[in-house]
Amino acid sequence: MNTTVIKPSKGFVNIDFKEILHFRELLYTFAWRDIKVRYKQTVIGLLWAVIQPLATMLIYTIAFGKFAKMPSDGLPYPIFAFAGLLFWNLFSNAMMNASMSILGSEGIIKKIYFPRLIIPAAATVVSAIDFLISLGLFFGLMIYYQVTPTLFGILMLPVLMFVTLLAALGIGLFFSAVNVKYRDVKHALPFLSQFLMFATPVIYPSSIWGDYKWILQLNPMSGIIDFARQSLLGRGVMDAIDFTPLAVSLAVSLLLFIAGLIYFQQTERTFADII
Repeated sequence: MNTTVIKPSKGFVNIDFKEILHFRELLYTFAWRDIKVRYKQTVIGLLWAVIQPLATMLIYTIAFGKFAKMPSDGLPYPIFAFAGLLFWNLFSNAMMNASMSILGSEGIIKKIYFPRLIIPAAATVVSAIDFLISLGLFFGLMIYYQVTPTLFGILMLPVLMFVTLLAALGIGLFFSAVNVKYRDVKHALPFLSQFLMFATPVIYPSSIWGDYKWILQLNPMSGIIDFARQSLLGRGVMDAIDFTPLAVSLAVSLLLFIAGLIYFQQTERTFADII
């Protein structure tokens, strides 16, 4: 009879890609489970992925676009706001899902061994479904407002999605581990998400920060949203696009992911005991 010996990972960051590949079907299972649970017993199902950002965009358009006269870089404000909401919702939902994922998988964690990293990773990927549905609505709004997306911007969408999910997973790994021991996380996360949103140029252009714009760039979503607007709705010519915001966001996202992964790996061996 074969015996499998489970050893703790060595070093600060050690991702066993061979092991994760071996359990890839479990990742698909978790992702599909989360999708079904998300829309279980709902009347309109996936349409919530359209209604929520659309309703939010309408509220922001009235409050900030019409009454507050918020600048929108020469774009129709609904398009400007929705471009920000598109990536912000992807980040926020992925971060929240990943942060609560370990606690939601209590039963299976106590029964069998598998790479615990799969759980928050699957929860993060699920958020991409809502993003893709909302993206279709966004292109519909662009047709309505006669705004033509650039080919370069469309080609950059997978890169922007990856950087967004990387940042969300990094934060989600940290909070998912903390949440096992301290259940205050589920109460603190909505406040954190709200704070981060207003520290992100979702409803306003980053240019209003003036000389303090560098502070805003420490937020990875700031550079992602700026680059998305610039590449997809702006000039769209590679030679004329400033890649600095995306480069800074990628660097910050990598740091968040590494930091979150280190903490997750240092605490995952205790999950089954204290969850």
